[in-house]
Amino acid sequence: MDCIPQLENRAPSLRVGFLRRVAVSKATTFLRHVVMLSCSRKCDGCPETRWANYAMGTIRSSIALLVLLSLGHPSWALAANPDLERVLTGSRQRIEKLDYRATGRLTRLEPNGKRTSFKFAAKAHWFPDGLRLLCEITGSDSQKTTVLLHMTATGRVTIETVLAGEKTATVLPFEHWNDSLVGTNFSYEDMVESQFFWKNQELLPPEKYGERDCFVLKSTPAPQDKSNYDSVTTWLDRKILFPVHAMKTLRGTKQQKEFIYYGLRQVSGVWSATRVEAKVQGKPGSSILEFERGSAKANLTLKDFDISHPSAQQEKAQ
Repeated sequence: MDCIPQLENRAPSLRVGFLRRVAVSKATTFLRHVVMLSCSRKCDGCPETRWANYAMGTIRSSIALLVLLSLGHPSWALAANPDLERVLTGSRQRIEKLDYRATGRLTRLEPNGKRTSFKFAAKAHWFPDGLRLLCEITGSDSQKTTVLLHMTATGRVTIETVLAGEKTATVLPFEHWNDSLVGTNFSYEDMVESQFFWKNQELLPPEKYGERDCFVLKSTPAPQDKSNYDSVTTWLDRKILFPVHAMKTLRGTKQQKEFIYYGLRQVSGVWSATRVEAKVQGKPGSSILEFERGSAKANLTLKDFDISHPSAQQEKAQ
């Protein structure tokens, strides 16, 4: 599965190569005219205004062509910035290699210190048609919420749920993707890292986060990228390319949601965080997703993500 489809598409690359040669040829022609005009100005009395207009017109057309090419082919931007290409390729490949089971707890921390915990079980696997991530959240009353997320290689996400008390799965409408997951600061959309597959990516100046040297990646959704966020800025450890911190800006309200990753570890060659904390700007308290045990190589199949029979899933989980 392609990590950066634009770099693997051979037909567009030929077209890009042709257009790039046109741009270079145009620039070369401009330089040749510069020399010719500079030599002939004293000989034929060419007015300075004609020279200035010609030069400016050529510069503008060359710049416009190059801008159009770069906008139409993001791979040029990647090729011009090897660090951006490294960050995106590493992040996408990490997700495309997922094949895990994990169990733990999802805890809501109130400002007064009260804790409300839920049992949390998750499994994920990248199939030929993209990522499937299944989460099961169980309260103290044994009521279970099941969430199945599917993300394609282009970052397109669909979400299905079987809410507590329901018996059949339903597609979650987009307007509810930002709803709180069992009252915590995590939303349904937060369960998958689709931002790394969005079309618009920008590498900001590197920063330190704690003791870690980090790449800082700003991801902005294009019109075809469905998201409740205007942007997601992620701090990734330069050595392992794993997130240590993220700030998500909500569309419309501009409210920010902060994610902090603790206890990074490598198991069977796979990096993961043992704990993720979510905080919402202006809202007291926080929420913590903590993983206690699991397998990084679970050898999952499509049958493991069938939620058409919730009772069967519950029996299997037990």
